[in-house]
Amino acid sequence: MWSQVYDPFGSSVLSTLFAALPVAVLLGLIAFAHMQAHLAALITLVIALAVAILGFTMPAGMAFQATILGALTGLFPIGWIVLNVIFLYRLTVENGSFRVLQDSIAGITPDRRLQLLLVAFAFGAFFEGAAGFGTPVAVTGAILIGLGFSPLAASGLSLIANTAPVAYGALGTPIMTLAAVTGLDAFELGAMAGRQLPFFSVLVPFWLICAFAGFGGMLQIWPAILVCGVAFAVPQFLVSNYHGPWLVDVVAALVSMGCLVAFLRVWQPRTVWTSPALRGRHDPSAGPQPSSVGAAATPTGFQRHAPGAVLRAWVPWIILCVFVFVWGTQTFKDLVNPLFFPRFTMEGLHNLVQKVPPVVARPTPEAAVFGFNILTMTGTGIFLAALVSGFVMGYTPARLLRAYGQTLWVVRYSLVTIAAMLALGTLTRYSGVDATLGLAFAGTGLLFPFFSALLGWLGVALTGSDTASNVLFGGLQRITAEQLGLSPTLMAATNSTGGVMGKMIDAQSIVVASTATGWFGHEGEILRYVFWHSIVLACMVGGLVMLQAYVYPFTAMVVGG
Repeated sequence: MWSQVYDPFGSSVLSTLFAALPVAVLLGLIAFAHMQAHLAALITLVIALAVAILGFTMPAGMAFQATILGALTGLFPIGWIVLNVIFLYRLTVENGSFRVLQDSIAGITPDRRLQLLLVAFAFGAFFEGAAGFGTPVAVTGAILIGLGFSPLAASGLSLIANTAPVAYGALGTPIMTLAAVTGLDAFELGAMAGRQLPFFSVLVPFWLICAFAGFGGMLQIWPAILVCGVAFAVPQFLVSNYHGPWLVDVVAALVSMGCLVAFLRVWQPRTVWTSPALRGRHDPSAGPQPSSVGAAATPTGFQRHAPGAVLRAWVPWIILCVFVFVWGTQTFKDLVNPLFFPRFTMEGLHNLVQKVPPVVARPTPEAAVFGFNILTMTGTGIFLAALVSGFVMGYTPARLLRAYGQTLWVVRYSLVTIAAMLALGTLTRYSGVDATLGLAFAGTGLLFPFFSALLGWLGVALTGSDTASNVLFGGLQRITAEQLGLSPTLMAATNSTGGVMGKMIDAQSIVVASTATGWFGHEGEILRYVFWHSIVLACMVGGLVMLQAYVYPFTAMVVGG
């Protein structure tokens, strides 16, 4: 048994700086050294191993096993999702049905800003609610690039849009996990998050369009943005507070899409925005579209197709929605997992690493088991949806096999990057490096409600998952809240709601976005574009939490006292 050491140098400042070294190196290599993401991830992983073993005294064998466990977790389920979404996308592009689909969306509105609301925010929220774990960015990024958006716009804006729904992703998995980790009531945690996120569900669509088209471009379509945001925020609040955390995103996304489409039948902007590039900044991707995933630029006009052709073009994506939703339900998992769900225990790591106070209330061993639930992984549902769609579109088994091999080759570096990133995050967790960073936030006293949101943000930035961030810091949030006389429910929920703003800068999500848009090797430019959006929005969450912690009438919004 090895107990984690959170201050190995006898100085909290020095230990924190040492713990932050891998994160700083990763951001520096990607954002400023313009290094390809898979190389930056592998170099950072080596540095993280040195930090864990030499600095934080983690036994080398345990460190390497944690790295292997993380790499496996990166490939399954995250890499498995990305691979199969791109496979489906390439099939629809090669078949020609994707061109019909993009024309049908342009038929609803040719305005790029409104397409962005419909696809990136509302449609992406549905996939977040049904599947999560990289699915929404992969799907919406691919659709946006097919619609003619520049790769930077498609990547960065998909990431910005995938924020407000994240806390309720994958049918409420982050909230349910947070409840299990903290021992707090899942309904109360979901309700508390539902009294924070609706503010941002209204704000983020405005923010999204402003980031794309500038303030003036945003003002031109503010009625549609308001309809989209409010139609999402109201169901988000109602479902989370009166039903539970499970179907929040699915219901809110469907209501938002329905209201926006209905509104656009009676209202269209005076000025139609046709530019596919970001406004007000240099967009190095605004030239010819990449062809590595079969993308093609969309002309400003669009062709009208017969209703039957439009329906056939949407069939693969309807099939995808059905499979993803079914695969996300707990009922399906409970039925199928007993059939084949092997678990592999990392014998030299399992229950041999011990978290200790003040990160947890009492010494707690860390399990290290890789559950290969391949049958119920979301990526498997997407894979089957792609196969069914392929046969519906007239592909032969031989052509599908060849297309899958081509897709695997296209995303090879992305899979390496995702595996390395998850290996880094898992090693950080087992070595206690993450806890050292978290304790630095927890030591902020009266300002802790503000930094509580940033702690959740840090957790997602490190791990790439709101669920993993809740596992990482949920217990620390509750313990710190009780020590400071704050509401444990408020602080624990804030870990999740603050974390959603870190989703756009975690390296895993950025790699998913660059893969979906075919903009390989430009992860640094995507990171630089979304970084300040992420920081500012996370600070705004922190400001709201400060009000809810100390200022009436916001204090009346707190669930559970």
